[in-house]
Amino acid sequence: MTPDTSPATDRRPARPGRPAGPDVRLRLEHARDTRLAQLRALRETGQSADDHLMSAQAEAIQRVLKEIDAAFARVDDGSYGTCLGCAKPVPAERLEILPYTRYCVGCQSRAAA
Repeated sequence: MTPDTSPATDRRPARPGRPAGPDVRLRLEHARDTRLAQLRALRETGQSADDHLMSAQAEAIQRVLKEIDAAFARVDDGSYGTCLGCAKPVPAERLEILPYTRYCVGCQSRAAA
């Protein structure tokens, strides 16, 4: 392994200012595991499936799980960490907090408006 590559699990060169592949995967796996645990806990509460709040929470968790899967795909194709709105790098701090984000803060604000 050379100094400019990630460990054997990801042989692509590390890009300056971008999280390394294995670290990203660990963050995404943690986010996925957390959401799956939340979903299990919701299902184990014994509440009726017709409960509006429970259904809304489950749907929100399912949406995040899809976003996490999409982030794994971006890691695989090399586009992870690039804003889908402006094509500029998403700040590493934002990716640490929200590893499955698709947008920088500015583009996310415009997308939500």
